[in-house]
Amino acid sequence: MRRAVLTLCVMIAPITASAFETAAQAAYIFDQTTGTVLLSKNAQEPLPPASMSKLMTIYMAFEAVADGRLVIDEELTVSSHAAGYGGSSMFLDTTDRVTVEDLLRGVIVLSGNDASAVLAEALSPDGSEAGFARMMTERARQMGMMNSTFANSNGWPAVGHRMSMEDLGILADRLISDFPTFYPLFAETEFAFDGRVPSNSSNRNPILTMGLGADGLKTGHTQEAGYGLVGSAKQGDRRVIFVITGLDSSEARSEESAKIINWSFRQFAEKDVVAAGTQIATADVWMGEMPTVGLTVAEDLSLLVPILNQGEIDADVVFEGPIEAPITAGQPLGELVITLNDLPEKRIPLVADADVARGGFATRLRTAALVLWEKFGPGSGNEVPEEA
Repeated sequence: MRRAVLTLCVMIAPITASAFETAAQAAYIFDQTTGTVLLSKNAQEPLPPASMSKLMTIYMAFEAVADGRLVIDEELTVSSHAAGYGGSSMFLDTTDRVTVEDLLRGVIVLSGNDASAVLAEALSPDGSEAGFARMMTERARQMGMMNSTFANSNGWPAVGHRMSMEDLGILADRLISDFPTFYPLFAETEFAFDGRVPSNSSNRNPILTMGLGADGLKTGHTQEAGYGLVGSAKQGDRRVIFVITGLDSSEARSEESAKIINWSFRQFAEKDVVAAGTQIATADVWMGEMPTVGLTVAEDLSLLVPILNQGEIDADVVFEGPIEAPITAGQPLGELVITLNDLPEKRIPLVADADVARGGFATRLRTAALVLWEKFGPGSGNEVPEEA
């Protein structure tokens, strides 16, 4: 393993920044624009997610609409199981036939446990909510959400129904990235389904009306989980996703969310660091027409830098070398490892900046001579002793 130390110079305005101390039991804050984790507190611990786990049902329903398994204006029937849910509700009954679009709004805006179960039963391989929950767990694993296990579609308290805050952050990221057409549903502040129960027509997400650029995603609350929120806000060209749980009141959840959004946007600055194709380091090549190859980033590299950091960014270039030819431009060869203050380590792939063909006979002969020299030349310790 060859390891090179590199210094990247980024000039930062001399403004003071401070670390964020969250009151949440667990939290995960992620700058989606730069792929930077800003804060991780107990973020990989599986915890009761309450209604925040409805985001997984929504994601799978979006997938089903996208691939034609559900049609947005299709009407679904309501089972006695779905209608029997308490808590947050669309107040459905077994005589209803509800469009997929209304059910999606019922889950997103009204946090309807009944609406979530209707979608689950429609997509389940055996028509049951439990069968859909098993699908949820399997799909979560495929998406890299390794600390999530589902017992139902809506977060109703159940043994073993758990998600980590990091997994909820991954899920929020995917919802925003994979379904930009559907994502505006999360910003809707009201949905008066069929004129039923007007007092239950408002979105419970407190950050939507704070004027902070927030446009999603989902609240959660049970006695076991406390108060939680999966939130996202966009200001300028930057988008931040955050997940919090374990707060003791809806007021505390609102206050903590506003603090997180303000901290995320005001205490960090995005800086252009390296343009794609710029050679960052070189690696030795084995048996190639050229003795070295340049290492670069595949895309322009911007970093989200704490404004407390006022000068240079130190980074390690890590690769296994020498690298055997042939090498193709764009081929992954190593990583740029960056650590800024207390932020989690960030690893950026490094690729070859040019093709290096395998050398011919002369190259092989020269390489063989070098190997023999290193093995038997002066200072190798393997010199042939003179005859006494």
